[in-house]
Amino acid sequence: MLFKKKKELEPPKREIPEGLFVKCTNCGEMLYKAVLEKNFLVCPKCNYHFRANVEVYKALLLDDGGFSETIASQLESDDPLDFPEYKAKLKQAQASTGLREAAIAGVGTIGGLEVVLFLTDFRFLGGSMGSVYGEIFFRACETARDRNLPLISVTSSGGGARMHEGIFSLMQMVKTTMGVEILNERGLPFISVVCDPTMGGVMASFASLGDLNIAEPGALLGFAGPRVIEQTIKQTLPPGFQRSEFLMQKGFLDMVVPRREMKDTLIKLLDYLGVKHGRS
Repeated sequence: MLFKKKKELEPPKREIPEGLFVKCTNCGEMLYKAVLEKNFLVCPKCNYHFRANVEVYKALLLDDGGFSETIASQLESDDPLDFPEYKAKLKQAQASTGLREAAIAGVGTIGGLEVVLFLTDFRFLGGSMGSVYGEIFFRACETARDRNLPLISVTSSGGGARMHEGIFSLMQMVKTTMGVEILNERGLPFISVVCDPTMGGVMASFASLGDLNIAEPGALLGFAGPRVIEQTIKQTLPPGFQRSEFLMQKGFLDMVVPRREMKDTLIKLLDYLGVKHGRS
């Protein structure tokens, strides 16, 4: 009887709502999700950079958090090869992300300077590059040329060239490279910001062709992944292989910049490159 009364006095257990906390992949710290989002998905304890989507980068970089003008926003991928389940995967990606494609582009301002900004989202089929993705980048280059603006690309394209579109996807490596050449011919700045992960045909084409190539800390960057390379050459790779800090040491990158410092860094670089009042 006494035991029953004592038990009745114990306060009821409170259940923690699902999704309230996020465990840091790097240090294991339990992080309050709202705090993590306020910090642009960077762990406040160990500075680990979680993968971020296009909405995070728009809020981080653009003065008003969005584009003043979008580019090719109505385009959607087709299924030219009738690849098994491709249409269903596209619909699923569109429904889960709210995006039409893995890439978006538009005109906006960064520190009061007008720029063309191209962004990719890993959530959409690994951020892979298909025909529409390549067309959006090419039109972004044309817009930069026509309006005499610098172009900044921010890629999280671990899927590389999209296998579901076969040769049509591989052709985008040439097309996006041609887009960069349009900028080069006009002497317009192109800054490539590569984030975790940027791999395959994306890294082997436009993403590595910036006048300045910048990476976020710890980003996985390259053509084939470390595991594939190790299995192919039958050798153990050095620590940190294909991570941004390693590539910086090897001269492949110009800078490694923490996410929260990216906007200020881009503003300074645009100033160094002669971009004034939204014009280069």
